[in-house]
Amino acid sequence: MIIKECALAEIQHLVKEYLAGLSSPFDSFLEEYILSSTFYSIQDDSNDVGYMAVYNKERLTQFYIRSAYQMHAQSLFVEALERHAIRFMFVPTSDELLISLAVDLDMAINKQAYFFQDSLVSIAAELGDGDVFRLAEQGDLEQIQAVCGDFLDEYDQWIARGELFVYYRKVDLLGIGLIGKSKMFDGLASIGMFTHESCRMQGIGRAIIIQLRNWCSHNGITPISGCWYYNEASKRTLESGGMVTRTRLLNFEITKS
Repeated sequence: MIIKECALAEIQHLVKEYLAGLSSPFDSFLEEYILSSTFYSIQDDSNDVGYMAVYNKERLTQFYIRSAYQMHAQSLFVEALERHAIRFMFVPTSDELLISLAVDLDMAINKQAYFFQDSLVSIAAELGDGDVFRLAEQGDLEQIQAVCGDFLDEYDQWIARGELFVYYRKVDLLGIGLIGKSKMFDGLASIGMFTHESCRMQGIGRAIIIQLRNWCSHNGITPISGCWYYNEASKRTLESGGMVTRTRLLNFEITKS
């Protein structure tokens, strides 16, 4: 087998196969790691066997072997880890092959994140008197920065792309909502929110998530989301807003024997 560096465009057909085989999608957190990785094709003579992706020369973010060659998956996996001195791996539990290969080896497993999907359950969410939820405009930028700080980079770019929403009560900004369109999955977008510190535990985050779900539904977009595994407040907010989780992101660390 030949493993060689390649451009993402060269293996796009394999990436589509991989994504189609997942039992559920992953959100923008893992997607950004993948798209920032170095890609390698795996070939047998001139035949495409699969591909892998490595972030920052030490973290495996993808490993895909086509069905016809999966009898070689274990040996290829070990070869790939050794050749690239892999120390860590991000593994979504929706990736049956990769999680199976990972548990074959001696690795520490840390729980990284929850991935959420839309429950498709309709939840009524009436805005309070004087409340407004709308797309953000450049005129909102100063107040967004004051309320949200470094929650995001380049708020102005999010506004320009039409992916940032604001939640006002009269003139006060209570929070923001995000809809980040996926670069890997067609028709999917990661949704998220940030609530003003003084307004937390008052249902504002839940209302934002419901509004984002409704916006996605009206615009033919499937919402997905995620949160850090130990952020119970975010998990509860997403679930109360109609998102459900059955997928985890695991952080595997190769231990030295």
